[in-house]
Amino acid sequence: MDIYSELERSEIGEVVGRTPYLYPILETLHILGIAILVGSALAFDLRLLGIGKRILPVTIAARHLLPLCHIGFIIAAVTGTVLFTASALGVGLSAAAPWKLGLIVIAGVNIVIFHCGVYKTVERWDLHIQAPISARFAAVISSLTWTGVITAGRLLAYI
Repeated sequence: MDIYSELERSEIGEVVGRTPYLYPILETLHILGIAILVGSALAFDLRLLGIGKRILPVTIAARHLLPLCHIGFIIAAVTGTVLFTASALGVGLSAAAPWKLGLIVIAGVNIVIFHCGVYKTVERWDLHIQAPISARFAAVISSLTWTGVITAGRLLAYI
């Protein structure tokens, strides 16, 4: 608990907590970052699950959607960290906090496994062919974990 109190008393925590409209502006940017991240991730997941397999190569979807995921993640991570400093005690003690962080870690591990594994064979199933079960499984895990991250994030204020 001491570390949470110290974060709230830090310079960043004080500025965010005391500057009019800064917290809601950061929250808005955080939500936009999440929308960019999860929206593009879900679109890519749907392609892996077979939506558009006859017209959109997986590699093209990846080339256009995954950079958006990276941008959204950076926006969400930076704004989320700054927001956390202003309300670290309440958020840090919430029962939803470990769930949110745990699901983010699971999503990250899923991404690494996908890109280091089945995605290396994408030329075999890029277009007109159903993605391998491991790619579809990664898409389901991605969709579920990012949905869980959003849910846990909303629950931070309530539990």
